[in-house]
Amino acid sequence: MRSNRVNYILVGLFVLAMLAGLVVALALLTGRTGVTDSYFVVYRNVQGLSFGSQVVYEGYPIGQVEDITPMNEGAGMQFRVDLSVQEGWKIPSDSIAVIAAPGLLAAVTISISAGESAIPLKPGDEIQGREAVNVFSVFGSVAARFEEIAEQDVRPLLASLDTAVSTFSEIMADEGRVLVQELDVLAKELSTRVPVLVDDIEALVQELHIAGGEINAVFSPENRERIEAVLVKADRAAGNFGALSQELRQTRERVDGVLESLDTLILDNRLDVERAIIDLRHIVDSLARHVDSVSQNLDGAARNLNEFSRQIRRNPGLLLGGSPPQDEAASGR
Repeated sequence: MRSNRVNYILVGLFVLAMLAGLVVALALLTGRTGVTDSYFVVYRNVQGLSFGSQVVYEGYPIGQVEDITPMNEGAGMQFRVDLSVQEGWKIPSDSIAVIAAPGLLAAVTISISAGESAIPLKPGDEIQGREAVNVFSVFGSVAARFEEIAEQDVRPLLASLDTAVSTFSEIMADEGRVLVQELDVLAKELSTRVPVLVDDIEALVQELHIAGGEINAVFSPENRERIEAVLVKADRAAGNFGALSQELRQTRERVDGVLESLDTLILDNRLDVERAIIDLRHIVDSLARHVDSVSQNLDGAARNLNEFSRQIRRNPGLLLGGSPPQDEAASGR
């Protein structure tokens, strides 16, 4: 009896040990091995995701998908994906959760790309989500685009090339002999003109050789010093021109300031300027009306002054109160 009880106890302990191992294995497989923090992501397409899908942070597994909840909003159907992450795991606030597959045959996971923000998300916050790119759909769209290009561009191009080749063949069949004859005439003409061209090229080479010698003479060591001196003077002149342009720019700025001041002065004293112009116009009108009399008086004064100067030349004593000399012509009469 004791041996049976011992066996039953051992069998019971073994079964309990296996159950404990099964629970531990299931916990390890599901990732629920301890206390976790909850986060959520919103996607428009959750193809490939399900309960238990792995959540990785920069490739390191940190949790799993707990629940997927549809949300029918005005912008369209969206899905809230609740995540359970290891407790205390710091996720920057600008991190992005992407639905990705490590390989073609690998299971779909949520890959969190770490952001650069120093502020971590709090448990229960939303992680920015981004839908996965379906490689097969991209290949399908690219194939459809290639098919469209082949239908709309390549086939018309091939038809145009076929037409062009056919046209060229017809032209060669009809005018090929004439073209060959013209080419023969052209070859003969070239054979007669090529020697002349060769002679001209030789003469040109000789002239270039002479010109090269003259250039070498110009740039001889003696002339090189003069050229360098001229370049130095030209550099100095350029510097002087630069300084002159700077001074002219400053002068222009001063003139602009003066013009602005004059403009401000005129605008501020517009009424006084208008009154001055009206008075000046009145003065000019008065001068125009009296210019004839003034000119007559000036003419008379000029004649009197001429007569006075003539009398003074004849008898300077008039300035001292003397009598004028007797006119000899009048006394001789």
